[in-house]
Amino acid sequence: MIKPPSPIKIFISTGEVSGDLQGAMLVEALYRQAQLQGLNLDIVALGGDRMAAAGTTLLGNTTKIGSVGIIESLPFVLPTLKIQQKAKEYLHNQSPNIVILIDYIGPNLSIGSYIHKNWPNLPIIWYIAPQEWVWSLGKDKTAKIVDLTDKLLAIFPAEANYFRQQGADVTWVGHPIIDRIKMAPTREKARSALGIAPETLAIALLPASRQQEIKYLMPVIFQAAQIIQKKLPHVHFLIPLSLETYRYAITEAVQHYQLQATIYPSFPQNYQEIQESNNLEILAGADLAIAKSGTVNLEIALLNIPQVVIYKINPITAWIARNILRFSIPFMSPPNLVQMKSIVPELFQENATPENIVSEALELLLNSQRRAKTLTDYQEMRQSLGKEGVCHRAAQAILDLVLTKT
Repeated sequence: MIKPPSPIKIFISTGEVSGDLQGAMLVEALYRQAQLQGLNLDIVALGGDRMAAAGTTLLGNTTKIGSVGIIESLPFVLPTLKIQQKAKEYLHNQSPNIVILIDYIGPNLSIGSYIHKNWPNLPIIWYIAPQEWVWSLGKDKTAKIVDLTDKLLAIFPAEANYFRQQGADVTWVGHPIIDRIKMAPTREKARSALGIAPETLAIALLPASRQQEIKYLMPVIFQAAQIIQKKLPHVHFLIPLSLETYRYAITEAVQHYQLQATIYPSFPQNYQEIQESNNLEILAGADLAIAKSGTVNLEIALLNIPQVVIYKINPITAWIARNILRFSIPFMSPPNLVQMKSIVPELFQENATPENIVSEALELLLNSQRRAKTLTDYQEMRQSLGKEGVCHRAAQAILDLVLTKT
């Protein structure tokens, strides 16, 4: 094996808030591993502020153009195409040694297919595959992922099994949240830092990491919070921002629903500071969380906080998915996907009503047996997420592949 010319050029493509988080953790691990091996890296990416802070050269910020659904994605088609064009220009001009795709199925399938067609010998790793293994809208997307990918680094056991059965070269590395959760404080330290008294009932509200969720999720979550506040007047709500750009809309909603709530951070900060300084601390200090479906559900679970997960999309999108695409999934939140069993309550679309949210929330708060069962299931789930060092294993697999292909 001959070391490639210095530096090794790595191109990473991901999107949305969660992709930026996972991408940043991977970039940090790549630099650590490269330093140990005496390698120099030049990492260029489509991602977000966290990845930029971790040491990438950002071609375009994809955290604000993410969406789920057919109707919801329409406003982001042109911005996505413009960013993809930048990526294609980079690929033509710079000739990277390896490409890493992180989740982000639509744009990454497009970029991956483009690379596979024009540079068939350029190695591609898909880290955190799209959840095709859950919803499987057709074997064509699975076949494309398998065909263009040299190696797939899976984070869920079921994900690894699914793609391995479809013919992919798969390595299960575990879920990177296992590494991130080490940063979290204890409940006592979190509450002390946040100025929350030990006896205060605190509920974390996590309504949005995408613009569409401000419209569809935030109103029902905040209506539910308003009802809970009437039933439990001593409650205080904790609202961590996922993006600074949502501050105004969330502040207005808190005032409209007259919630006893604190938005974190209290004053405008950049995205990196929000993520590093607040989110895990806020979650660790909560007694319960009411959250949108996403990676944050795993963080909540690993902190042993009971949660209610909800999701709503444009009604037209929901109708098309059910009646034309025949879309059906067993679960939507990561804690339930880990072992394909119901661990946290999920309320989707017409079931995501304020009344249903309140019913599930009060059950988890006031029913000690239900709460204990949730915590027991969390511990069982934790065993299926792999051991610490996930990002280290993923980074090593990437560097091993690029060195063998050079």
